[in-house]
Amino acid sequence: MKKIDTEFSLQAVPLNHRNGFWKTFVVMLGLTFFSASMMSGGELGQGLTFLQFIGIVLAGNLILGAYTGALAYIAAKTGLSTHLLARYAFGEKGSYLPSFLLAFTQIGWFGVGTAMFAIPVQKVTGIDIYLLIAIAGIAMTFTAFFGMKALAIISFIAVPLITVLGSTSVFKAAESIGGIQGLLDYQPAEAISLAAALTICIGSFISAGTLTPDFTRFARKKRSAVVTTVIAFFIGNTLMFVFGAIGSIATGQADISEVMFIQNLILPAIIVLGLNIWTTNDNALYASGLGLSNITKLPKQKLVIVNGVIGTLAAMWLYNNFVGFLTLLGSALPPIGAIILADFFIVHRGNYRAFKTMTFQPINWVAILAWGVGIVAATFIPGIPPINALIATGVVHVAGMKFIGMKEKQVMTSKVEKVSN
Repeated sequence: MKKIDTEFSLQAVPLNHRNGFWKTFVVMLGLTFFSASMMSGGELGQGLTFLQFIGIVLAGNLILGAYTGALAYIAAKTGLSTHLLARYAFGEKGSYLPSFLLAFTQIGWFGVGTAMFAIPVQKVTGIDIYLLIAIAGIAMTFTAFFGMKALAIISFIAVPLITVLGSTSVFKAAESIGGIQGLLDYQPAEAISLAAALTICIGSFISAGTLTPDFTRFARKKRSAVVTTVIAFFIGNTLMFVFGAIGSIATGQADISEVMFIQNLILPAIIVLGLNIWTTNDNALYASGLGLSNITKLPKQKLVIVNGVIGTLAAMWLYNNFVGFLTLLGSALPPIGAIILADFFIVHRGNYRAFKTMTFQPINWVAILAWGVGIVAATFIPGIPPINALIATGVVHVAGMKFIGMKEKQVMTSKVEKVSN
């Protein structure tokens, strides 16, 4: 008997395998408890007044909530991952480009995250760093192997603990500078512009947000997919930013675990650091497995193991040499989401033919061009790079597809005229 792929790597998730509101909500909360967001919150805390910080986080979350919520809607309606959705816009072989980029960056961040956990723990405990990396990498790969069920369990454990322990640390940090009044009175030594702040806020999560369909395709209803995504995003991302900002204002450290070390909360620091990275890394490994499954047609579970081994073995090298490149590469991911959104909502007016009935073209060069234009717009056009990328990519893709549609109609019309003559 043929074994069923319970993660549905290469097909739509059937309705009888979909999840209800709460399981989807917990998984999405785990996704939004994102380590890099704390670092970004620390950057904002150092460069803005506290009221400016609150305003920027709310504005950034509104934009990101709309972006991820729209992707969640498509995923719940179709039951498809980011990589399978990309086939409609990019073509079957064309979808290998976004799948490779998404998988490559997620494997890279898995390795970086593993090292991020091992380095401070080694400083505190004296345990060999490579042993810590091996243990963490194996544990995270093990849970990612079991897919959505394991992600839900890890998130169910991690999210409350991170919230309670992180909040305790933040209250202590705020108290040390005079409570709410001290935060309101805070003036940054070197202010950053609001445009730069919004770029940091949006840019910190928009790449990971592009992977939203990988998780919300299991939602039973479109409404619950959107609601859980938006609410989880506002709660999780806001908490991560607040943890980073208040800790940074009080101690000069953006990482909540470093703040806890300073506060002599060593055990809670290790727990928060470990669980935060665990949720981030499991989601990264899960998404990377789906990406390479789209290219190789192999089951996601096998690829998760391969990706976990690669990320673990290369963890220190990635941490020391690759963080800047991975950050740069992240600018190539938001245009992928923009193309999926534009193709679904505008080009196809909110309806895709069922995946199993589709015969995809090999490569849609319009989507490839739009993706390239989005990267250029993010790099060279003044303003907020992620927003520039989304708008430019969407406009070029829609315009290009409309132009091709017009040309095809002209060809069809000329053929009909020749036959009638």
